[in-house]
Amino acid sequence: MVRRGENLQAAIDAAQSGDVLLLEPSATFVGNFTLPEKTGAGWITIRSAAPEAQLPPEGTRITPAFGAVMPKIVSPNGDAAVQTAMRAHNYRIIGVEITVAPGVMRNHGIVTLGEGGRSQSGLDRVASRIIVDRSYVHGHPTLNVNRCIALNSAASAVIDSYISECHAKGFDSQAICGWNGPGPFKITNNYLEGAGEIVMFGGADPFIRNLTPSDIEIKHNHFRRPPSWKGVWTVKNLLELKHAQRVLVEGNVLENHWADAQDGFAIVWFSVNQDGRAPWSVVRDVTFRYNRVRNAGGGINIAAGTPPVVPASRIKVVDNVFESLNVAPFTGHGKLFQVLADLDNVTIEHNTTFTPSVVLMFDVMPQRTNFSFSNNLTTRGEYGIAGSDFGEGLNALNHYLAPGYRVEHNVLIGPDDKAAYPAKNFFASSVADVGFVNFASGNYRLAKRSRFKKAGSDGRDPGADLDAIDAATKGVVLAEPSPGRRS
Repeated sequence: MVRRGENLQAAIDAAQSGDVLLLEPSATFVGNFTLPEKTGAGWITIRSAAPEAQLPPEGTRITPAFGAVMPKIVSPNGDAAVQTAMRAHNYRIIGVEITVAPGVMRNHGIVTLGEGGRSQSGLDRVASRIIVDRSYVHGHPTLNVNRCIALNSAASAVIDSYISECHAKGFDSQAICGWNGPGPFKITNNYLEGAGEIVMFGGADPFIRNLTPSDIEIKHNHFRRPPSWKGVWTVKNLLELKHAQRVLVEGNVLENHWADAQDGFAIVWFSVNQDGRAPWSVVRDVTFRYNRVRNAGGGINIAAGTPPVVPASRIKVVDNVFESLNVAPFTGHGKLFQVLADLDNVTIEHNTTFTPSVVLMFDVMPQRTNFSFSNNLTTRGEYGIAGSDFGEGLNALNHYLAPGYRVEHNVLIGPDDKAAYPAKNFFASSVADVGFVNFASGNYRLAKRSRFKKAGSDGRDPGADLDAIDAATKGVVLAEPSPGRRS
């Protein structure tokens, strides 16, 4: 047991493979603590000494309501409260509050796993197998912080945790960001707040040659930005990928975003060689499914990237709901999807979406190859499917897409203009004409009487699989529970 007033760093230094380091509940440990490299393959666990019954069970998200049973680690300055040494491995932090002292106005990162700079220039130097589990990592209301958690490690996870007050004015801030670690990364069942971007991979070039953050699982998280932050902190988007591959984004609720330092897209993916040192930078093999995106100025912006990079490719956006776009105070341009430059193999299918603006926007040549926009159920908005300087419908599609594209079996809610669109698309004159089970209450399933029932190219209903989305997002948005014994 490490009690209040005792030397936490000395206890961490003395811990051996397989040890469990118990921290006194509600005790505060002030300092910048380092997890050193150790021998052995066993885990070193740093956790609250509170009985298991007083913490949420494994697989259940913690909240600030459990503060009384969590020990607190507090950075007194701009450096990390918890960081890893080179090659540190096999650490698990459970049931700990990690933050910054109230009088500190600027912090570079509250928890830093791995190194983001040139000191980590080889895979042999990377920290690995680090888990933040059921922990509360946060800034404070007046703190400017780059990020709450930096993921520049290998085989690391942030799970069942509450990450909040990650904000800054005049520069980017994130709940979680990584750029110089190989992965795999697991970000599962967390509450996440960030101002610049809530989660981002890329944004700085890796110092490890040919490294791409890879095998990233982002599941069952609540991405949220408090509306009170509008006009206070610098805001860009909710989820940004600039350099990442093999990414699964599934079963999340992403909400509350507005135009500020960017134009309003909630989600942005494009290959970026940020500092000009990493021409291998790429975004590819990304799957975005069973998510709800709501209260945002726009949907998803996907771009190939500016050379020298590897153009983004192999991206699937399937079975998602996008709703309440460009509705005050969550305002922007209202575009659902924007697809720019020479992307390859982009699939946008079986989404249920509502926008007053543009369903699908094209700009910037050369043509996209292997493109599909099919089986979606969407409002047509003001401009439908459009291309810069080429209007709506077929003219835009034939200019910006390579032959062989699929744009079919979509239901477009708005004026019937079959002549402007490829055959096999459908038009509903109004929401009432679609035949939803109960549009007003948010039940966007098609009723048995709907004339579009089973009209998808695969025999499914156009639009998203609402049953699968409900199952994947069940319990993502929580009322804050009271601490105490579990039944």
